[in-house]
Amino acid sequence: MTAPGSTAGNSAASRDKAFVLHPYTNLDVHETQGPMIIERGEGIRVFDDGGKDYIEGMASLWCVSLGWGEERLVQAATRQMRQLSSYHIFGHKSHEPGIDLAEKLIALAPVPMSKVFFANSGSEANDTAIKLIWYYNNALGRPEKKKILSRQRAYHGVTVATASLTGLPNNHRDFDLPIARIIHGDCPHHYRNAQEGESEEAFATRLAQQLEALILAEGPDTVAAMFAEPIMGAGGVVVPPATYFAKIQPVLKKYDILLVADEVICGFGRTGNFWGSQTVGLQPDILTCAKQLSSGYLPISAVLVTDAVYRACVDESRKIGTFGHGYTYSAHPVAAAVALETLKIYEERDIVGHVRSVAPAFQSRLKALAEHPLVGEARGIGLIGAVELVADKATRMPFDPPGRAGALVNGLAQDNGLIVRAMGDSIALCPPLVISEAEIHETFDCLTKALDAAVPVLRG
Repeated sequence: MTAPGSTAGNSAASRDKAFVLHPYTNLDVHETQGPMIIERGEGIRVFDDGGKDYIEGMASLWCVSLGWGEERLVQAATRQMRQLSSYHIFGHKSHEPGIDLAEKLIALAPVPMSKVFFANSGSEANDTAIKLIWYYNNALGRPEKKKILSRQRAYHGVTVATASLTGLPNNHRDFDLPIARIIHGDCPHHYRNAQEGESEEAFATRLAQQLEALILAEGPDTVAAMFAEPIMGAGGVVVPPATYFAKIQPVLKKYDILLVADEVICGFGRTGNFWGSQTVGLQPDILTCAKQLSSGYLPISAVLVTDAVYRACVDESRKIGTFGHGYTYSAHPVAAAVALETLKIYEERDIVGHVRSVAPAFQSRLKALAEHPLVGEARGIGLIGAVELVADKATRMPFDPPGRAGALVNGLAQDNGLIVRAMGDSIALCPPLVISEAEIHETFDCLTKALDAAVPVLRG
């Protein structure tokens, strides 16, 4: 079996199988099935090498906010390539695109921030945040305060350290992860983890109590920070229960534990506010962002830190003689220029306002799928959502084996011209922010057809 749009003799497909090691892919199946070759994109659609078009319901990987073919981003990259195609910011050197972007991000931050460190991906940004947290506590003379809290089903990256933070089993299995000093607390998923009859508010209270108990069991003097996505993305688009962050943040402050807001997916308008932190009421000490920072056109990420974190880093670098961390491509001038232009487009076109105007249609169509015979829960906010497939709606019993139903619906959606992402048996949607209301309806029409087609297969 070959991928859609490809033929057995397709040279790109055969060369892919011969030379490319694919992330998040069953490598054994890929040797037979081969790739789906995407040749171009336009607006919210991509086109395979057979000419078939697909609504990209995941904005590639949660990131192409402005859709494909945004000429202003192409021109921003071209201008910067001609002027200064590459340079670094090590050893007191700098350049205007990096400076301008840092200044802009500080101005846009959801809480007062002091400095910006640039990296190339969400994983690198979160890995940097871990190192900064350890550096910070060493600077404060607290060498034992190094444990970092994450949550089950969290997603914070795939480096050795950030994959350890990620709370998904397949990111740990046979990679010898997680590493030491990483602790996973409870997942705030009301549908799956609340007790019978427990309200969202009561569930949030219990989660805060369990978090405090976990901190006390570990020893508050050993716990340095907690990482949290405003909305948990790759873990299945888990929206926190009402009052959740309002209740856990006082616990963190009580024990002098830093809060890191992972805005890699939620930042730049996805949830209906510029930052997901604003949507759920987070007040982070460190904020990481990536993906929609450049609309996914070039790799770039950022770590924003408060002045307290920055001053501790200054003190420690004075003692050591340098701040011994950085990436060759930190604040790469071309990526920075594209990110700056992306932020300008967000403001000039009021992208957040557009998200707010079309999100009701998106959420209405999404929540309506809760009535589908295969759907146990439909959840989301802004322009992000997921449906969770279940074998029995009354008991919430999942399908067996896990993941089979999700893979089936994923494939059927693709057959119907829609690219979604199956995360186990949750089907995620995260379209480009520029999607129109008509395109939202087209998206959900395709997904509904896929769900309908899956019923006789799964229930037959």
